[in-house]
Amino acid sequence: MPIPNTDAPPASVRHNARPYLHGPETAAMARAVEAGQYGHGPQADLFERELADYLGAPDVVAVSSATVGIHLALQACGVGPGTEVIVPSQTFAATIQPIVALGAAPRFIDHAPNSLCVEPTTVLEAITPATQAVLPVLYGGRPVDLSGIAPGLRRRGIHIIEDAAQAFGSRRSMTPATTVYSFGPIKQVTALVGGAIVPRTGEEAENLRRMRSLGITSSQADRIRTTSYTVQGPGLRGTIPDVNAAVGRIQLARFDEIVAPRRIALWNAYAQALSDIPGVALVDVGIEHAVPFNCVVRIPGRDRVHRIMRDRGIGVGVHYPPNHLQPGFASWTRSLPVTERAAEEILSLPFHPAMTPDDARWSATALLQALADRPR
Repeated sequence: MPIPNTDAPPASVRHNARPYLHGPETAAMARAVEAGQYGHGPQADLFERELADYLGAPDVVAVSSATVGIHLALQACGVGPGTEVIVPSQTFAATIQPIVALGAAPRFIDHAPNSLCVEPTTVLEAITPATQAVLPVLYGGRPVDLSGIAPGLRRRGIHIIEDAAQAFGSRRSMTPATTVYSFGPIKQVTALVGGAIVPRTGEEAENLRRMRSLGITSSQADRIRTTSYTVQGPGLRGTIPDVNAAVGRIQLARFDEIVAPRRIALWNAYAQALSDIPGVALVDVGIEHAVPFNCVVRIPGRDRVHRIMRDRGIGVGVHYPPNHLQPGFASWTRSLPVTERAAEEILSLPFHPAMTPDDARWSATALLQALADRPR
């Protein structure tokens, strides 16, 4: 592939990721503010029902963030002191902190080199008598299929909680799991901040709703009509505000028509352009079943390429440094050679719906130039 000259980067590729708003979100927020309900209210109830309809799920429990959602889902299935949660090290720290906050131990495992997602055999090898849950991460939006080992896990009392923070819109696997989504600023659907849990049963949904409301059994609407309330068990303040739910509803209504096809087209454009660059391996997001969150490549000498591209104003990033090597999680460090090698090679290219396929091709050419400029 020849190396054409690239001038100043297009504005869109100066950002690694950024929120994509359709326009009506501002008016929807204003209406929610004027309504005067700043906690969980009518907009949040509607958002939950619309999410359930979209996902084909019996119920959805909206929460203030995916981090809170993971915390609640883990706590609901008995994760606490003396238990372990099997989890990949290759994820954002927000996946790990709820485990630690509950007094449990993260049991870090390696991922597959081509997808950066966990595999069933690796999960099975990590099980100990203390294992209470498995927390697969749907990295980049790729579905993770643990359905083959799910019956065996269930017989051992081990629960599956999917961290699907990056995977909204991707095809749900047949794995029987509690699934947690994120609606953070740069996710496929944004509520500015927010998240949602897809529970397995009605009983679990009821329990999660109580836990997200400080363990209180009655709704806010019911509480204002009575003189008392009942705290049934543990909980925290984890409801999604109506203002955020109003934004999420606008986003969800336009997701299939605008956002999902743009993300898929952008990823395909990158895949085609990168296929001509020697030494660059594209992390496989399983595009046939995914609405991708990002576009990640593996390259030797990543740090220097990262610096060259950042110096040229191109919004590359790294998602993420491995958690098992973080000082805050040093108590649970173990050797993970696949993760450690990938951590030195992964580079996230600019990726968001405001970009066009031409922008992706420009970014791929800039990567080729950076590789050519790198000392051998």
